[in-house]
Amino acid sequence: MTSPDGVDAKTLLESGGLTYDDFILLPGHIDFHVDEVNLATQFSRNISLKLPVVSSPMDTVTESEMAIQMALLGGLGVIHNNNSIEEQAREVRRAKRFENGFITEPFVLGPQATLSVLLSTKKEHGFAGIPITEDGTLDSPLMGIVTNRDIDFEKDITTKVTSVMTPREELVTAPVGITLQEANSILKRSKKGKLPIVDDQFRLVYLMSRTDLRTNEDYPNASKSKNKQLLVGATISTHQEDRERLAELVNEGLDVIVIDSAQGDSVYELKMIEYIKSEYPDLEVVAGNVVTARQCEPLIKAGADAMRIGMGPGSICITQDTMAVGRSQATAVYYTAQMCHEHGIPVIADGGIRSIGHLAKALALGASSVMVGMMLAGTNEAPGEYFYQDGVRLKRYRGMASLEAMEKSGGSKRYFSEGDRIKVAQGVSGAVVDKGSVTNYVPYLMQGLRHSFQDLGCPELSALHKALRSGDLRFEARSSSAQSEGTVHSLHSYQEPQYGWR
Repeated sequence: MTSPDGVDAKTLLESGGLTYDDFILLPGHIDFHVDEVNLATQFSRNISLKLPVVSSPMDTVTESEMAIQMALLGGLGVIHNNNSIEEQAREVRRAKRFENGFITEPFVLGPQATLSVLLSTKKEHGFAGIPITEDGTLDSPLMGIVTNRDIDFEKDITTKVTSVMTPREELVTAPVGITLQEANSILKRSKKGKLPIVDDQFRLVYLMSRTDLRTNEDYPNASKSKNKQLLVGATISTHQEDRERLAELVNEGLDVIVIDSAQGDSVYELKMIEYIKSEYPDLEVVAGNVVTARQCEPLIKAGADAMRIGMGPGSICITQDTMAVGRSQATAVYYTAQMCHEHGIPVIADGGIRSIGHLAKALALGASSVMVGMMLAGTNEAPGEYFYQDGVRLKRYRGMASLEAMEKSGGSKRYFSEGDRIKVAQGVSGAVVDKGSVTNYVPYLMQGLRHSFQDLGCPELSALHKALRSGDLRFEARSSSAQSEGTVHSLHSYQEPQYGWR
């Protein structure tokens, strides 16, 4: 069914399960500049973001480096759990300590530590400057700081850190109680790289970095918690033993936990949500994955703060083929978003995103943010090493239900297959082309999304959702020939734009 001016979303979806390619959005009236488009959104009940994009918790997509960059840009990274408790906690810790105004628990070494120990510490934790205290703890006076400049030309790794550190008498320090603004001013005036905040016994209480100051200026839209740390998410399974994992992640300052289950409508997930809310009432919980309104309701009642939508639409997922279970992603997003909106719960569209247009369509159907895996795999910040195949620079990308990923416990847990004698894959392993850094790629995607919002006549996401619910936002189904017409065709050859991957 169609009309001269398209149809509303409800009418469109009555024709059956639709993907993002099966429809197009009709344009609205433009009365604002593209620079006026505001992409801010509500990720969960109590967490807001400046950009509606989240990196997927996959072991070839999100660890600390990706989580840091996504948060700096205004989005969010969710660190995968296909690893040990210690490994996942370390990744969360790295992200939380990266940039946070005052570093509240600075890592320190003692005077007997060698350059070998210091270098391994730098590699593990990513710190550019490490304070040295009299006994190697925060309970003893500060002796000095070792920075990159102190060790640039040192070759002997057995050298004691006290031989190369900048001693306390050459340090610029500040007293406990100083404000962040005052500390920033001291750093600017002193031109030092680090500013130790000390008590009256010269014990190190906080540490501030010039790098953090520059980061605040370079990334004004960074996603931060109330204590000025970067927002970080991570996943756990529904298994009983993951309660121990959760405790470690919370200890590292985790902001939001995502329950990673391919089919979220289970008694196991309900019990896990109830446990989290009883033990950590202030921790935001994302439930899922689900694809129907019926699945959402019990999870919301259990205490979910956001809902993750998608079952089988991902580029490396074969769940729908293998299990004959799932739902077309556009349809899933629309109907779950309707239910969740009634309860004030944001929806995260997870999977099936291959282009800027797909981002816009997911949001237009009611999603508050979009979780992407394939689009961010292959970036510099994604885990893994680059390799060449047929002259093309690639990175590995695999589904968490691939046999390769399920060799580790995290992938198995997600698909209820841990301990199974015979594992049935619901994903594949592959490779994706090098996309460069997310610091360039994500802003490109978001600028494209702003132009889409402008074409729709919606200056912000709330306006888009209002138009969706009122019926003012108009849709039209697309035949296969219409889909072909709407992309490049009839050329002998052509070159894709730099970020034009599909």
